[in-house]
Amino acid sequence: MTNKRLKYIFYCIAGLLLLLMIKGGIDAGISGDEYLHYNQSVYVYDYFASLGKDTSAIDTPVTHLKYYGQSFDNLTTILIRCFNIEDIFLFRHLSCSLVGWLTVIVTAFFAVWLAGYGAGIIVILLFALSPTFLGHAQNNLKDIPFALSYIAAIFFIQKILFTENKVKLYDTVLLTASIAFSISIRPGGLLLICYLFFFLFLFYIYKYLKFNQFKSLLFRRKLILIFLISAAAWFFSILLWPYAQLNPLLNVWKSYEVMTQFPTTLKQLFEGKMEWSDFMPWYYLPKYMAITIPLIIFAGLAVFVVLSKRIMNPDNLLKYGFLIFSILFPVVFVIYEKSNLYGSWRHFLFIYPSIILLAAIGFSYLIKYLKNKYLITAALILGLLPALHPIKFMIRNHPYYYLYYNQLVGSINGAYGKYETDYYYHTIRGGSEWLARYLNNKQEDSVRIGTNFSVNWYFRDRPELQTFYCRYDERSQSDWDYMIVANSYIPVNQLKDKIWPPKNAIHVIYADQVPVCAVLKRETKLDLQGYKALKGGDTIGAVKFFEDALKINTQDELIFYNFAAALVTEGKIDSAKTVLQSALKINPVYEPALMYLGNIAVSQNNTGEAIQYYETLIGYNRKYFEAYIGLSKLLIGKDIVKARDLLKTCLTLNPSYLPAILALADSYRKSDPQIARKYDELANKYK
Repeated sequence: MTNKRLKYIFYCIAGLLLLLMIKGGIDAGISGDEYLHYNQSVYVYDYFASLGKDTSAIDTPVTHLKYYGQSFDNLTTILIRCFNIEDIFLFRHLSCSLVGWLTVIVTAFFAVWLAGYGAGIIVILLFALSPTFLGHAQNNLKDIPFALSYIAAIFFIQKILFTENKVKLYDTVLLTASIAFSISIRPGGLLLICYLFFFLFLFYIYKYLKFNQFKSLLFRRKLILIFLISAAAWFFSILLWPYAQLNPLLNVWKSYEVMTQFPTTLKQLFEGKMEWSDFMPWYYLPKYMAITIPLIIFAGLAVFVVLSKRIMNPDNLLKYGFLIFSILFPVVFVIYEKSNLYGSWRHFLFIYPSIILLAAIGFSYLIKYLKNKYLITAALILGLLPALHPIKFMIRNHPYYYLYYNQLVGSINGAYGKYETDYYYHTIRGGSEWLARYLNNKQEDSVRIGTNFSVNWYFRDRPELQTFYCRYDERSQSDWDYMIVANSYIPVNQLKDKIWPPKNAIHVIYADQVPVCAVLKRETKLDLQGYKALKGGDTIGAVKFFEDALKINTQDELIFYNFAAALVTEGKIDSAKTVLQSALKINPVYEPALMYLGNIAVSQNNTGEAIQYYETLIGYNRKYFEAYIGLSKLLIGKDIVKARDLLKTCLTLNPSYLPAILALADSYRKSDPQIARKYDELANKYK
């Protein structure tokens, strides 16, 4: 096929993919981080609009967002304000889709530079078969722009390094812009400056050792050039970043250090168990990539490895070596650093374009290697087989592409109950739109809608409907008529045993056979009345309300817990224990019930039973700090070393946890007053 025809096909499928990605952006829901980053972008806008007087953008002790440049979020908000755009999130999603498409195009042109338009076409096709990337390209204004900047920087670094003659001005400008854009989104973009110098020195060392060549004048020119590029990129990266502007050198570096060990930790479902993100096994990232990247991509990588001697000849060795390094180094680095990882591998979407590029090069060289048209046709047919799986998933489950799992875990049906599904809350939009139509048909106006992710935007034209955030496991204590629940932070056993959604679900959204969002209709408010009576001190009334509530709803463990609290107040301890055991039948890892049962066992001098409950609780949740205190008190007289170790472990997890500090001080009060005094001094800092 002629180069002209390949070029025509290249641009046609690129245009088609743009239309498909725009459609995805139009239909996308608001992602889990969007409100957070949009609000921060408004603070940034107000910071500059007030000439630095409004400091909300740099006062972020909870979100830590001052450490993010998040320039793309900031830029979209500037445009929204300048042009008075009303549909804020539609504009954000379309902007994200465009940047996602540009990521594809830059990667495709990288392939064209390396191996021609045939390889570029394959890049576009492989991206079109990548549900995770396409799903995040709908609404992830942090990770997708970062992916664009990363692959663009790798591309233009190589173009500058491998240009023997005068470096083109537009390559220099685009490299500077790419690095600046990367740092301005995330401080991790500083790695690109390191790459720039590292690749330069490695390039000239390789040239000298392999070909006995060293052009000192050209080396000095390029060294000066990359110094200028780095300085310019650093300068431009902080233009929309208030915190960095306060101290352009120190604060950018401090932000990088914070991001390598991000302080916010979350519980995540991984391999069928809920665990804290800072305690995930080392293989968390590679495994998530292995089970969510389509197998056709791995096939392309396998072909690349098999044909690597043919592909990576002396002229191309460094080009592909640098590309492979840009994939492996970030992964190895976070594994070595034991970084805090969550949300599948979305934070590492930036290495995916390079993975696609290698896979495309592999397929491209395979076609050249086969030569015979019949063999090529057979290879294409074989290649289509693994491609069918992601295609069918995206067609069936539009626009929830990012929920994709490959055949290694039995698709999303096999992953259900073992790995996260809608951790980014995309499905909340579908549930909200369905409920809005339902209420229109019912002509219900005075309605309270609870949800485990904000739905304010979806009901912005319905002010008569009250919407509010409500954790799913605390729903019985809130006043709601309908509830929209995305499949996130649902007890694992309820997923595995298929008892979620509960029986009061009136609408369920599925991805294949997996329920990912449910709309619930409240059957009774007796549970809420019981909770209010309990809080008001009317335990007799509370007991009656809870008894009646459990005749209607036996699927909410919190009702049992509050019922037990009322029974304990009434002195009915054994009945309370029975009720708490019923809560554990619904959710065997229900932490408040385990803690309560442990405390009851202590009050009844049943030390062995109490120890068992506390140890079980810590085994389920290593950060349930109250259990450490309860357990250490029981062990202090029997095994003081173990009791102290428990308290020290607690303080390792939470250095400012005052009860643990005081308990340690008390444990040394008689045996070593000097150590006790040190813990007392530490406690005074947190009182």
